[in-house]
This record gives sequence, C-alpha cells and structure tokens, in this order.
Amino acid sequence: MSDAPPTPSEAFDLLLTGNRRFIAGTPEHPNQDATRRAETAPGQRPFAVLFGCSDSRLAAEIIFDRGLGDLFVVRTAGHVAGSEVLGSIEYAVSVLGCPLVVVLGHDSCGAVAATRAALTDGLGTNSFVRDVIERVTPSILAARAAGLTGDDDIIDEHIRHTVDLLADRSRLLADKIEAGETAIAGLSYRLADGSARVVTTRGLTEQQA
Repeated sequence: MSDAPPTPSEAFDLLLTGNRRFIAGTPEHPNQDATRRAETAPGQRPFAVLFGCSDSRLAAEIIFDRGLGDLFVVRTAGHVAGSEVLGSIEYAVSVLGCPLVVVLGHDSCGAVAATRAALTDGLGTNSFVRDVIERVTPSILAARAAGLTGDDDIIDEHIRHTVDLLADRSRLLADKIEAGETAIAGLSYRLADGSARVVTTRGLTEQQA
C-alpha cells in the first residue's frame, strides 16, 4: 500500500474502473492473494466505505473488482441507516481515513418493493422488518410527492435520500466533505448487466460515468 491515500476523486475512479472490468467480464481480482493477506494482517487502510443493500447479489468486492483491505463494507436491507450504520461509517472515515463513502442501491430492491406495498395496501408486520419499512418510507413518500412512478426513478430517490441523510445527520461527514477530505457518491446497480450508475454525489467536482 502506498503511503499517501487516494483523493476522493481517485478513489471513485478506482471503484468505477473496477466495475467496468466486472461488466466486461475481465476482472483482475486484485489484492486477493497470500501476499495481500499478510500485508493487511497488521492493519487496514481501505480506500472507500461501501454502504449497500444486503441483497445477496450485491457482493461489493466482486462488483468493483477489489480485494482484501480495499473496501470497508456496511450493509443493511434497503441500505437503511440507523445509529450503528452512521457510527460504522464515521469510524471508517475518521479513524481509517477513507476518502470516499458510496451508497449502493439497486433495481428490484425487495425493501423498496415491500415499503411500496405497505403504503399502498396497508400490509403490516409485527417483526423487525417493520423497522426497515419505516426507514424506507420517507424516500417513497418523497418520490410520490415529486410525481415519480417508475421503478428506477423511485430507487434513485431512495439512494439520494440515503446520501442526504448521511451528510445531514453526521456532522463529521459534513465537515470532511466541506474540507475536501471525503466525498459521498450514490450509485444504482443494475442486476442484469452489473453496471453501477452514478445517481448523485457530494464533494466530487464532477460526476464520472
């Protein structure tokens, strides 16, 4: 590992370049050998936080063609963010020095579909799934208020809402973004072709496709 951490833009480029390799079917599988395992055993210096949905098809290191010690991964159903998630992300940024936080949503998200059904049909549950639905609900209501009806548009709104929530609720993240030390990017993953599309960014000078 080099001494100097990447800038937020450089970290973003690393992720998108790896995703392009994954889409093309030409992954390099970097940092997945015994040498890397030994190198990272004393400590970790990931270049990005990946906060994504827990969907089994969103394996972060595979999607972005990365390896051991590259990504600090936090995942919940529907990428809903409670205090534990915020604390985990803040730890990665403040203690580990991650210059980039990525929110990764995807099409055909079960948590979003369940929330839309609950709002439409009044479907209820007494399990902890209710907590996930309640945390996704503001995104669905915002999408409705904006007149969004398409599945992709609603998913994008939920991704934007999550990015805004992280930046608005975490003073640490907001300060790091203001200082140019960290950025947040919201990406939408398409299950069929493996592409990660940029939805929104905070702290990046330009959106890179």
